[in-house]
This record gives sequence, structure tokens and C-alpha cells, in this order.
Amino acid sequence: MRKKRYFSRGVMFLLCGIFAVAFLLPTVLTITNSFMAESEIKSNYGMIFNTTSGGYVSETVNLKFIPDRVSFSQYITGLIKSPEYLIKLWNSIILVVPIVIFQVAVASVAAYSFTRWRGKIRSGIFFFYVILMLMPYQVTLVPNYLVSQWLGLLNTRWSIILPGIFAPFSVFLLTKFMRRIPYSLIESAKMDGAGEWQIFTRICLPQCRSALYSIAILVFIDYWNMVEQPLILLQDTDRQPLSVFLSSINAGEIGLAFAMATVYMIPSLLLFLHGEEYLVEGIANSGSVKG
Repeated sequence: MRKKRYFSRGVMFLLCGIFAVAFLLPTVLTITNSFMAESEIKSNYGMIFNTTSGGYVSETVNLKFIPDRVSFSQYITGLIKSPEYLIKLWNSIILVVPIVIFQVAVASVAAYSFTRWRGKIRSGIFFFYVILMLMPYQVTLVPNYLVSQWLGLLNTRWSIILPGIFAPFSVFLLTKFMRRIPYSLIESAKMDGAGEWQIFTRICLPQCRSALYSIAILVFIDYWNMVEQPLILLQDTDRQPLSVFLSSINAGEIGLAFAMATVYMIPSLLLFLHGEEYLVEGIANSGSVKG
């Protein structure tokens, strides 16, 4: 029986290892290829980007992880010689950071309200939140465009920031987490003379630290990689984020695309590595709570 258990664990470990390698392969390939010279990249992948081949690759593509000669020319071009890439990177930061901060703030207050006050109206509003969360952004893109046009926000950063601040996903996840807080703890605080603001700031928020971390990470990654919203709502290309600009790099700048994609991955990777423990704990605890 013990041998059978060890065998099943070994098989699961092997499968997990295979899937991990498969998922990490594109990221590792992008990072290592960003240090290759442009000529080496074209010799390895040139046939893929050859527009005259009619979509058929007649030669074998060489997936190479270790460059023959380490080159930083792509990074020098993207970060120093071509300021447009840095401008696009700052556009991404200006758009995403306010969304993360204010969405977490709004979700905290809304989740506390949904947790403390019960009733049919509250249940109906929360159900409406869940329906909105289930809808993909492409469904609400046209209404957002019309509302932004009516408010005169079209082609401004507010057309991206305002809908992002009031997204329902954070409210749903944080509400589920706040319901884990024992009601006796809140009642004890009220008996000690604590008001609603003190209960919210000194009891609920510290108890939801892992959920707040996980929400911030998920929201950051989601909006850091957004493409549809800025393409539709920001017609001025000078205000579009780097996620949109990366898709417009032509085939003659393959090495530059690898380098800027690597730079663009760094904030998400650092944020994930910093809050990985909180992310797993927050999602697990939020998902284990019944409404």
C-alpha cells in the first residue's frame, strides 16, 4: 500500500514538473533570447517572421536558450536610444498604479458594507456585482466607450482609470474573505466602545491582509497586460501603454521585442514573488467561504 502511494506521488510530481517546464519555457526563452544579437536571433527564428514564405516554415526553427555571445544592444536601444519605449512604460505605470490603489480602497469599503449590513437589498446588489464580474470586459467595452464619450473622457487616461477603480472582482473576493471574520470579535469591539471606522480599520483590514495582497497582485497583472481598453478608449498612441506598443513592433526588430518584453515582465514577476504567499492564502481562504 505504501509503495502504491509513493508511486502515485511520484507520477503526480513528474506531471507537475512537465507542466511547470511547459509553462515556464516561453518566459525563459524570451529572457535568454533578449541577450542575443539581432543576427543570431534572425538565424534561429528568421523563417517564422518571413512574410514571403506564405505562412509555411520550410526550415527547422532552432530554439536556442544560450546565446553564442551575450549582447545588451537591444536593451541599450530600447531604454536609452529610443525614449518612446520608456514613455510607453511610464504610460503603463500611470494607468495601472492608480487603478490598483483606488480599486483596493473602494473594494475594502464596499466589502465591509456588504459584510456588516444584511438584507434583501444588500443581497440583490451583491448578486448584481457577481453578474457583472462574470461578464468579460469585451461585453461592457461598448457601454464604457459611450459613457466616456458622453462625459468627455474619451482619449484621456480617466476613461481607463475610472472603470478600473470600480471593477466588481475585488469587491466580490474581499467580501467573501471578510465574512470569515468572527462576528463575536466585532461585537466585542463594539462593547469596548469602538465605532464602525475603528472596527473597519483596526479589526477588518488587518484580518484581510492576505486578501488585500492577493487582490492587488491580480489587479496589477490584469491591467498591466490590458490591450483592448487602450486600443478602443485611447486613440492617441502617445498615451497608450507598452502592452499595446509591444504588439506593433515589426518583424525587423525581433531582438528589441524580446528585450522590451523582458523589461515589461519584471514588475509583474517581482510583485508575484514578493506576495506569492499572500496570494495563495488569500485566494484559498476567499474560495473556502460560503456566501
